[in-house]
Amino acid sequence: MKEKIRHDEYVKRLLEKRKQEVIKMDEINERNLSMGEGLTSPTSNLSTEETRILMEYMEQQNLFNITSKNSKLKKSLTLKKFFKMKRNQQVEVYSTCNGSFLYTTGKVAGVGRDHVMLTDLKKRYWIPYEVIQSANIPYGIPNYSNTHQHFIYDNNYREKLLYQFGETVTKREPLYQLFNEDTLYTSLNRWIGSLVEIHYGDEKVGIGKIIYVSKEKLQLSLFKSETEIALSEVYMIETLRFFQAIRKLGQIYWRS
Repeated sequence: MKEKIRHDEYVKRLLEKRKQEVIKMDEINERNLSMGEGLTSPTSNLSTEETRILMEYMEQQNLFNITSKNSKLKKSLTLKKFFKMKRNQQVEVYSTCNGSFLYTTGKVAGVGRDHVMLTDLKKRYWIPYEVIQSANIPYGIPNYSNTHQHFIYDNNYREKLLYQFGETVTKREPLYQLFNEDTLYTSLNRWIGSLVEIHYGDEKVGIGKIIYVSKEKLQLSLFKSETEIALSEVYMIETLRFFQAIRKLGQIYWRS
């Protein structure tokens, strides 16, 4: 039978044990106190490097558990995880367009809910997950383990993030991509007025400026003519310069 003690006796014993406890300062808090930054609570009883490895392992296991239970989410969740790990790094994407394969390389500029956005020195590409067959790192490109995007900011910038978070993030494309998962609709909505080439439907190609985007469709305008395209039919979107658009139109004209 357990000994019953009063509350005041329990508190007394606890304080006695507290006096005998050896307090050991960890390196992180010791450094923080010396810098005047205050104490920080550890995320676990493990060392920081063990905690980091454990968190990555748990994320991977959670992903595998979810995708094994729901095969419909497997492709999009796996691609999203891969592209987030390679943010701002070079990747190669194999996608399908009307039965033929498209090969695209570029740096991961944005990872959305249903698409990835790649960039190179000249163009920007939007590729829906559902048409991607494979994604990888190009041969000869180092496989970096760093999964986070870093920013250099001063105290003024920190205050803006604290007190004007929404306004600050929406004005900076890298920050917006970091904190939000765009849909294809919301991403294209910020690029209205851009000259693009769109592969869609049954071997169709649309060229023009984006003048309108909704959740179901977008509209292109070129030389006073307008083209309406359903977003569900899009295979790939890439930005064009004016002379590139003229050359593309010439190629389409001569083929016809």
